Amino acid sequence: MSQDKPKHDDLEGAPFRFAIVKAGYNGKLVEALYQQVCQTLLAKRVQPDHIKTWSVPGSGEIPYLVNLAAITQEYDCIIGLGVVIAGDTPHHEIIAHSTAKAMQDIGLQTQVPVINGIVVTNNLQQAEVRCLGPQARGHEFAEAALVMAQHQLKFQEHLDDLGLSRDSAEDSFEQN
Repeated sequence: MSQDKPKHDDLEGAPFRFAIVKAGYNGKLVEALYQQVCQTLLAKRVQPDHIKTWSVPGSGEIPYLVNLAAITQEYDCIIGLGVVIAGDTPHHEIIAHSTAKAMQDIGLQTQVPVINGIVVTNNLQQAEVRCLGPQARGHEFAEAALVMAQHQLKFQEHLDDLGLSRDSAEDSFEQN
């Protein structure tokens, strides 16, 4: 994992709304990620009532609720949070690949940025470092969400300036 993290000192979250979908499995670790995300969003002046959170059983269920949140068009960015730790079978790889692909597709299809905050590790120690320890990935997920919400807003304004709506841009994309 890269330690060369981008710096985002100029992030301002006040105008944005965020949805968070978090998994129940590995609850202590996911809760730590969730607290880091909320802490970072609030520190960047996102209003508490502009953060909506849902819980799902496991990471495999995250994309379903992410999709429902995205199609409402009520959120500027959606964050999926989970922790998947390898076991004796390749189940963790299946969950990692399928959820990553699903969330990427949801973002592209709905034009709502989606942050994949599902931490996938080979063992509990790696997960603890990424969720409870010095790497604290939840802060990164929140900063990524703020950056993507800003990009989405700027591009929407640009599309408006060009006389294109989000729908007409989608239609143009689908025709090609």
